[in-house]
Amino acid sequence: MTAYAADDIRSKLAAAPPARTVDPSTPIKPSQWIEFLTLPPTETAPNGSRTWLARATNLVIAYTEARAGDVFPRTAQPDEYAVLLYSDSAPITVTAGDASESVAEEAFVVVPPGDSEVRADADGVLIRLFSTVATDLAEATLNADAYAEPDARATPLEPWPDPAGGFRLRIYRLADTPIAEGRFGRIFRTTNLMVNFLAEEPQPRNVQKLSPHHHDDFEQISLAVKGRFKHHIRYPWGPDSTRWREDEHAEIATPSICVIPPPTVHTTQGIGDHQQLIDIFSPPRVDFSNQGWVLNADDYPAT
Repeated sequence: MTAYAADDIRSKLAAAPPARTVDPSTPIKPSQWIEFLTLPPTETAPNGSRTWLARATNLVIAYTEARAGDVFPRTAQPDEYAVLLYSDSAPITVTAGDASESVAEEAFVVVPPGDSEVRADADGVLIRLFSTVATDLAEATLNADAYAEPDARATPLEPWPDPAGGFRLRIYRLADTPIAEGRFGRIFRTTNLMVNFLAEEPQPRNVQKLSPHHHDDFEQISLAVKGRFKHHIRYPWGPDSTRWREDEHAEIATPSICVIPPPTVHTTQGIGDHQQLIDIFSPPRVDFSNQGWVLNADDYPAT
């Protein structure tokens, strides 16, 4: 992991050893840039909701412009999934088994395996995160062809331990866990993913305070929900010069994702007047977990 500036809280991270050794000649996957609203939706619901599906190595994101009353079911879902609610999200009612709960505020919602549904209670954005174990979703993604060959550098998904007390509907309201000094963002994990709700930024990022770094063996999925961003990505050179790539410095509209492959050096720069980014990882990050930054760690043990 590239060193951070001394005043960056991530400089305190102890680097986790790579999950496995990768030969330096192993090709590096190209990054993925998905601007949802510029692409045809993957599916349209009866009331007019439009959903875009995109993927990374181990993760599928479903971004929906939801219409009030539309219901988004999952039948025999093989593992748990998450719903992300930020300030522009639609209020929802989630039902899983005998449990049902309405959420109308910023929150991280974990839905257990099995049968479930999410109902939009008003117009707004609905964001759901699934692992690629849900093969029906993975195969329907806009960028499925990019993963016809697996990323040989990215760690495959091995689920973390089952949650304390078993799988059930869990609601974590962000108002209960405000951003605090000495902690990086607001981080939650499940058995198959980790999410970091970064703070809304009311101004462009300081160009002298960027944070280029790399991950040896896991992807980063940067979900832009507000504002304008520029992603900077540098591909390391391997022994085969025919595989070298130019640096990428490109603006991306919101809503969007940028999938950043290992072991590229990367940093993201907010360039709008107001922006928000949510970072997603699958499987969960060991280093963030070891630092004690995971807010629901009691419910989701690491070992």
